[in-house]
Amino acid sequence: MLIITAPGQGAQTPGFLAPWLELPGVAERLGAASELAGCDLIRFGTTASADEIKDTAVAQPLLVAAAIVAASALSDPAPSGSALSGSALSGSALPGGVPGEAPADAAAGHSVGELAAGVIGGVLTADDAMRLVAVRGRAMAAAAAAEPTGMTAVLGGDQEVVLAAIARHGLTPANVNGAGQIVAAGTLAELEAFAADPPGGARLRPLQVAGAFHTRHMAPAVAALRDAAADVTVTDPAMTLLSDADGAAVTTGKEWLERVVAQVAAPVRWDLCMRTMADLGVTALIELPPAGTLTGLARRALPGVAQLAIKTPEQLDAARDLIAEHLVEPDAHGHGHLPEWRLIVSPTSGTFRSPPARAEGATAALTADLGTVVARGAERTVAAPWTVESAEIIEWLVEDGDPVSEGQPLVRVQLPREGA
Repeated sequence: MLIITAPGQGAQTPGFLAPWLELPGVAERLGAASELAGCDLIRFGTTASADEIKDTAVAQPLLVAAAIVAASALSDPAPSGSALSGSALSGSALPGGVPGEAPADAAAGHSVGELAAGVIGGVLTADDAMRLVAVRGRAMAAAAAAEPTGMTAVLGGDQEVVLAAIARHGLTPANVNGAGQIVAAGTLAELEAFAADPPGGARLRPLQVAGAFHTRHMAPAVAALRDAAADVTVTDPAMTLLSDADGAAVTTGKEWLERVVAQVAAPVRWDLCMRTMADLGVTALIELPPAGTLTGLARRALPGVAQLAIKTPEQLDAARDLIAEHLVEPDAHGHGHLPEWRLIVSPTSGTFRSPPARAEGATAALTADLGTVVARGAERTVAAPWTVESAEIIEWLVEDGDPVSEGQPLVRVQLPREGA
């Protein structure tokens, strides 16, 4: 089973797009993407400096466009550059008849990479992905400028000890990446206090980013992206499509879009995505350019899984060989076996208070009866970020009175089966 992955912000490096422009039609596609994004992606991907491409409003559309172009090239050895199936970035009708779909059994994206994964999975067009990422990048940059915030990578240490330390300082575990890597985010004052009182056995590395992404500080960007998403038409995934929220395989386009919007202010759980990859029986992972980050995490978390980080077009043949060897495609429109559970996570850092009845095996409405998190005198209701009326509780992961971090899994639930 083969999965294609798209990296998130921070993966970009100066000049990484230059070799891709040697492929026929790519310059035209990137020119069309530049118009949709409102910035010159060819210049930013070839001659711009590292400081220029750190800009959130630039980095995000640059990453999404690069991933889409490379995914299309996997299916189209000699792209024509024509706009087909309503997508200015798609040079051919790709397998399954879905614009942007690459030859894979599954797709996943880290943070902004989820928009590229949605195109690969057939949920939305490349044009709509570029429109959305333009709004997302600008809105997150504006939210970051409103207050001095930042992010610090925590490398090594016991995960529970690290998460407890992050919660103690009022920070959010904005990225839980697995392989001993967690990114803490919050105000600069909170990060300074965290640096003075680090968790034992861990190393801290401040990140050169504009703000505390995937935290409550990004709430204004969620609102902006939700408004933009209201005009987007989505379809159900044509392959298994994983969500950063909890690693779950999402089966409807509506739920996928809801999750992608909410994810701007919610932690990225790439560790849970990799756990689902293992559960699904993934045997090969391809990372789209600018590649290296996600394959690096997979080396430790997914031993035995073949991996390829595509950095230049010269690696496309090797990627096609990997696809030929590992692609399963159980049927033309199905998704094979999908994990049927979901995780519901904490909406903020604080103290968890259980609902009056919390028996495993009970059926609970996902808009109530799942407890609250008490923080600084206020209470936040625990609820699911997607639209389902009720679910069966499989397992509680915390006890009443436990300290929890924003984004920490609280309860595992079983969603109603279709037709039930």
